[in-house]
Amino acid sequence: MSEAEQHILYAVEHGVATITLNRPEVHNAFNETVIKDLDETFKKAGADKDVRVVILRGNGKSFSAGGDLNWMRRTAEYSYEQNVEDAMQLGKLLKTINTLEKPTIALVQGNAFGGGVGLTACCDIAIAEEGTRFCLSEVRIGLIPSIIAPYVMNAMGPRMARRYFMTAERFDAATAQRIGFIHEVCPVGGLDAAAEKIVESIMEGAPEAQARGKKLILNITGRVIDEEVINVTATQIAEARASEEGKEGLSAFLDKREPLWRQLRAQLKEDLQKQRKK
Repeated sequence: MSEAEQHILYAVEHGVATITLNRPEVHNAFNETVIKDLDETFKKAGADKDVRVVILRGNGKSFSAGGDLNWMRRTAEYSYEQNVEDAMQLGKLLKTINTLEKPTIALVQGNAFGGGVGLTACCDIAIAEEGTRFCLSEVRIGLIPSIIAPYVMNAMGPRMARRYFMTAERFDAATAQRIGFIHEVCPVGGLDAAAEKIVESIMEGAPEAQARGKKLILNITGRVIDEEVINVTATQIAEARASEEGKEGLSAFLDKREPLWRQLRAQLKEDLQKQRKK
């Protein structure tokens, strides 16, 4: 199968896995096949010990227009049970992205509508180009953004979600940043440069600690700060201190040297520079 025929592209370079939606002719709209393959690809990146960061992006003019029209036509003919089963597949994909034990970055351009907003919300970090438009358009065709709702609400807050779930208004990148839905707005064509800075910062951190930190956030978000939550946080820091990575990090700090993960990163960069000079 040629690259043009693949609807999901996957590449790993220098510890960064890039997953690219590759249906530019339909603005990277997804169907049941794309959902299944995207879920498998994220799991592949998550299982690769050499991958430190996962980037999600879309080829062409748009990040993702959400659901594919032909897929939506098919679901209109499904029974209730078939619709539940079909919707659960998207639910599994979003959970996979949201809980992946590695940092994830969404690079968004053009349009992110419906499910495309959901994919953005599931990533740990979201960067959008100037001019990007977001829209939760489901109510205009008699539907609701149900499967993506928990992630979108976590990203923009329930108050803003109430507005955009009800109105299906389009909002731009600046608005998305203002309401906390995305972290950064970059100039058109600047997604790679913006991502590079964040990737470099991520690479400075310890991979297991990042996975632990993400799991902790998911575990305590929205919970009352009671004895149980305090116990969870105390247990987590104790486990981190007792880990090989934690011991290495603390030892490196006290010895005023770079920890092993940064030494390996520095060696890799040095090797790459030598290769480029040849």
